[in-house]
Amino acid sequence: MAKIHAAFSLFLSVFALVNASVDPQKKIVGIYELKRGNFSVKITNWGATVISAVLPDSKGNLADVVLGFDTIAPYVNDTTYFGAIVGRVANRIGGAHFDLNGKKYRLVANEGENMLHGGHRGFSKVIWTVKDHKAGDFPHITFTYHSFDGEQGFPGNLAVVVTYKIVGDYKLSVKMRAKALDKPTPVNLAQHTYWNLAGHNSGSILSNTVQIFGSHYTPVDDSLIPTGQILSVENTPYDFLHPNTIGSRFADLPTGYDINYVLDSSRPDPNGLKKAVIVKDSKSGRSLELWTNQPGLQFYTSNKLVDVLGKGGYSYGPQNGICLETQGYPDSVNHPNFPSQIVNPGHVYRHDMFYRFSF
Repeated sequence: MAKIHAAFSLFLSVFALVNASVDPQKKIVGIYELKRGNFSVKITNWGATVISAVLPDSKGNLADVVLGFDTIAPYVNDTTYFGAIVGRVANRIGGAHFDLNGKKYRLVANEGENMLHGGHRGFSKVIWTVKDHKAGDFPHITFTYHSFDGEQGFPGNLAVVVTYKIVGDYKLSVKMRAKALDKPTPVNLAQHTYWNLAGHNSGSILSNTVQIFGSHYTPVDDSLIPTGQILSVENTPYDFLHPNTIGSRFADLPTGYDINYVLDSSRPDPNGLKKAVIVKDSKSGRSLELWTNQPGLQFYTSNKLVDVLGKGGYSYGPQNGICLETQGYPDSVNHPNFPSQIVNPGHVYRHDMFYRFSF
C-alpha cells in the first residue's frame, strides 16, 4: 500500500509541475549555475544542456571536465549533442518508423534513413521552461517541456520534467520524468554530456581506465542499428567487466566505441539504482562513478568529433571525450525482445542518474 501511495504522489507532483502556470520570462534562454563549495555545474535551458562541470583534481587544481562551447549560440546548430537531454527517443530508430497498436508511425529521419536522438528538432534543439532554480546546500534546477502530438512524427502529447541537483559533495543527480497525456508513445531520454576528467582541453581519453557493469551488449549493423541480438561481452573488445584502459582495446576496435551495454541488475542500492560505470583518469586523479535505474548504457568515445571548435578556442577531435548515456536499448520499438519503452496515457516514465566524483 505504501508503494501505491508513493507512486500516486509522484504522479500528482509531476502533473502539477508540468501544468502549473509558467512565467513567460522563464522561456528566455539563459545559463544557470549550481554550486556547492568548489564544485560548480552550469546548465542552459537550451536543450536542458550541461555546459560545464568544474571540480578539483588530486592536487586541488580546478578544471572544467565537460566538452562544450563558451556561449549559447554554437549549441543552436551543434550536431554533437554536447551536454543535452536527447529525446523523445534517444539513440537510433531503424528506418525512422515503428508500429504501435496496429498503426505505423513514420518519423523524421536525420541520419540517413534512420532517426537519431529524436530527429532534426529533438529535445536538444528546443527551449525548455525554467520551472524552479534554487541555491543553498543542495542547489537544483528544474526544466519542463511540452512535446506536442506529432512532433518529429511521435504520437501524443508528452509532458517532460528534468531536474539537476547537487545532492552532496561532488555528487550530482539527474531526474527525468515524462507523462503521456493522451496516446501511448515511446519515451527514452538520455543525458549526452561528453566527459574528459583531465579537463575538457586535455586531449585523448584513451588512457582512462573504465569498468562497465554490463556482461552483455546489443550488437549493431553497419548503420549502428541493433540486430536484435543480446550477446556476451566475453572474449570481445567490449569486455570491461574488470577495469581496463580504453585504448587497450583499440587494436581490435580501431574506430572506437559506440555501443549499448545491457547493465547487470544485481545489487541495486536502496533507491533502486544500479552501478553502471566507473571512469578513472590517472593524470588528474579524478574519477566518475555513475548509477542509474535504466537497463542500458551507451558507451561512446566521441569517434565523430572532428575539429569542433570548443571552449577557449580548443579544437576537439576523436576520442577527446566519453559519453555515458544511460537509456533503454536502442531501436527497442522495433525489437519486441528488448525492454519496452512505450508509456501509456496517465503513466510516468522515470529515469534517474547519480554521478559521484572523487579525486
